[in-house]
Amino acid sequence: MTFRFASLTALTLLTVSLRAQFLDPNVLKKRNPVDAWPTYHGDYSGKRYSELTQINKTNVGTLTLAWAFKALATAETATNVGGPWKPGDPTYWGGPSDTYRIAGSPLMVDGIMYLSAMDRAWAINARTGQQIWSYFFKTRGGHHFNGNKGLGMYGSWLYMVTPDAYLVSLDAKTGKERWHKQLAPIEMDYYGSTAPLVVGNHIYTGIGGDALDIQGYLEARDPETGDVQWKWYSTPQNPGDPGYDSWPDEYSRKHGGGGPWQPLTYDQDLNLIYVTTGNPNPVGATQSRKGDNLYTCSIVALNADTGKMVWYYQTSPHDAHDFDSTEVPVLIDAPWAGKPRKLLLQAARNGYYFVLDRATGEHLLTAPLIEKEFLNWSMGINAKGQPINNPKKEASLDGTLTMPLSGATNWPPPSFSPQTGLLYVGTTESLAMTYLVDTTDRPEGYGFTGGGGGQSPGRNGIRAIDYKTGQTKWMHEGGGAQGLLSTAGGLVFGHDGSTNFCAFDAATGKILWHTWMPVLTTNGAQTYNMDGFQFIMVAAQDTVYAYTLNR
Repeated sequence: MTFRFASLTALTLLTVSLRAQFLDPNVLKKRNPVDAWPTYHGDYSGKRYSELTQINKTNVGTLTLAWAFKALATAETATNVGGPWKPGDPTYWGGPSDTYRIAGSPLMVDGIMYLSAMDRAWAINARTGQQIWSYFFKTRGGHHFNGNKGLGMYGSWLYMVTPDAYLVSLDAKTGKERWHKQLAPIEMDYYGSTAPLVVGNHIYTGIGGDALDIQGYLEARDPETGDVQWKWYSTPQNPGDPGYDSWPDEYSRKHGGGGPWQPLTYDQDLNLIYVTTGNPNPVGATQSRKGDNLYTCSIVALNADTGKMVWYYQTSPHDAHDFDSTEVPVLIDAPWAGKPRKLLLQAARNGYYFVLDRATGEHLLTAPLIEKEFLNWSMGINAKGQPINNPKKEASLDGTLTMPLSGATNWPPPSFSPQTGLLYVGTTESLAMTYLVDTTDRPEGYGFTGGGGGQSPGRNGIRAIDYKTGQTKWMHEGGGAQGLLSTAGGLVFGHDGSTNFCAFDAATGKILWHTWMPVLTTNGAQTYNMDGFQFIMVAAQDTVYAYTLNR
């Protein structure tokens, strides 16, 4: 449905939909592009910050709905259908699913918006919200709980990862499938949810999985053929490899999880991609994997062309609480101790905030992300700035009160504003009882079989973190982990924990504008300039909403 710009003619719409749809590689290299949103975070840095100022603190109160698009696609209604499933083939647990949400970041290139959800993709007119094509992937099943983080684009080709761990390439102009390549076997309980990152002639994808003993890895693939260029495993493979002795045996090492299932960030000057990894397996039954368990729950810098590891930093050695360290590694160039420095910031799920030198991996700062009383799993910080695991707060037969159980934040992307020097992140403070349900000492442990339990309600909120100190400058209670956007207009966009999409004053946290939605927003907001109008776009479940000033 279209609410503004109805005067655009059918001829104009046809011209937009039929012209060559192509992403100039130079657009990907731009910092904070304003006329496009060509990759998951808008640019390679992970800041999710825009230099657009048309919408600002003085006029955001007049923001109004421009258009809304309800994203619908089934095997019967989509204009394009693909995928590996054929009549008579079995489908596996978890899918296909008719319930889906737009959790990732749509791309906006040359006036066309490309969005995706589990097993589905669409192209729509970014001016009006009118659909150009839709695509439906016939899945083999698999875990459909983690959603889809979005698409990658190389030239005139799109790339998406499916829950059953396929990489799919589509023609951006028509939505027709070019090919699909299996990233990992669904029979081993792998799943795919990341948004592919495009750097040069590499398409990077990572996979995850928790229910069985899987091995995490990241792949670089050829954008034309989908062939593997190189593969990096998130656990050491061979004797003599750094971190090899952080696992007790070969089985635990090569079945230890650590899936890199989040979108990456990239430094063009250093030619490094920054990979964040998930929890070790088995999650709660830690007795079968003694040691630090590298490189799970880590931030790892890899050479973008070869996949060779340059440095790593582990944020949760020997994780016992499912504290994936897959949260966004945000890249900023900013003063540190009085000197310009290339920094990497991470607000981590384990409840701590980290600052590293992204060229060398040198640790610079660790600070509590949430209130200290909600960090009872940790006994403090070691000399490397790493939290020290408290063994008394691991899962037990009688139950253990642990804080925070589900993590202080999660995968939805934060935002950093160079204007304020603040990192904006959605947080949760909670506590729960965890129970040990696997007491064996065998090397084989399976997924989540080491723990379980319920969680209490806690305090949720958007925190504005001073990047230099880790101190909270302001907090808006309500919201929890969520995707955020900051702009040079002095604004932060997110939700208030209820079904209100809001514009906050980036310096103070005051709500300057809000609009009611039928459900919570499900992705991080985005912004772009189109024909002299600045748009703010956000998704809520299966519908995309675009706002602009009422003028």
